[in-house]
Amino acid sequence: MADDWASQSTGITGPARNAAAVTPNDGADLPNTCRALYVGAGGTISVVMSGGQTITFTAPDGAVLPIVAKRVNDTDTTATGIVALW
Repeated sequence: MADDWASQSTGITGPARNAAAVTPNDGADLPNTCRALYVGAGGTISVVMSGGQTITFTAPDGAVLPIVAKRVNDTDTTATGIVALW
């Protein structure tokens, strides 16, 4: 299959090219720093941002959080169906 987007730059406002399901973990970073998180079933999401700050967001079902995060913590995360986009 041809990739019509292969020659296009992936700027911060462009669509994500990769995605992976997230299993929240208090001790392990994501395999790749994400550019956004998709939330399947809403709730709270505790993340460690790329700058090192830990913050908890509240997100509704189907939300896309445009954040650059390196970890999704298990503690304080109640949302499910989380997908990292990069």
